[in-house]
Amino acid sequence: MPRTVAPEILDSLAPDDPAALRSRRDLRRLNRWMRNEAHLLSAIWKLDSQPATIVEAGCGDGTFMLSLARRLRGEWVDRPRIYLLDMEPVVSAETLRAFTELGWEASVVAAKIQDWIEHPGLPGVDLVLGNLFWHHLTDEELRTVFCGMSGIAKAFIACEPRRWLPSLIATRLLWAIGCSRVTMHDGIVSVRAGFRDFELSGLWPGGTDMKTREFSPGWATHVFVAERSNG
Repeated sequence: MPRTVAPEILDSLAPDDPAALRSRRDLRRLNRWMRNEAHLLSAIWKLDSQPATIVEAGCGDGTFMLSLARRLRGEWVDRPRIYLLDMEPVVSAETLRAFTELGWEASVVAAKIQDWIEHPGLPGVDLVLGNLFWHHLTDEELRTVFCGMSGIAKAFIACEPRRWLPSLIATRLLWAIGCSRVTMHDGIVSVRAGFRDFELSGLWPGGTDMKTREFSPGWATHVFVAERSNG
């Protein structure tokens, strides 16, 4: 199945459109079903050092990162800093307050990832992560972003759809768990734009001091990690 990037309906909807609100609820359900939170937590814990400054690319409403922060509570560095980055973020004041109550310093950054890479406005980033985000970019866009990313971040984690037949079949059955037509359409598009084997490793720039690993921890998910060598 060749990789194909196409527009997703949710990206064209206004943030307060009822269809968009329902689709974001569907995404929370899908993340639990795909166990993406567990996959990302496992990847974070395996990093050589705990990141104190984190950027979440494609944060959406910020609730996925908030859920991660809750599971990291009490076992993390003091006052971690999270930057919630999205071209059109829909992070509520309530979500930001929840980060504060957990002891996290949270900020919202409204920018395209390509623009942010050129002018991050931060002295350094320990970790850039993205959940179900990177498949929106073409291979050429990913090469450009990864090239900039390798010079900014100490570590990078992507958790994406696994592009293979079982995942594609599953998207056609999303109605069974209550997903909307928007989510069903976007699910098919996401799988076709997803990743497999060592495709993301091949797009990451060579000649850096970052080690990479890529694997599929579940039948629906594909994970890529790049981390700067301490040596």
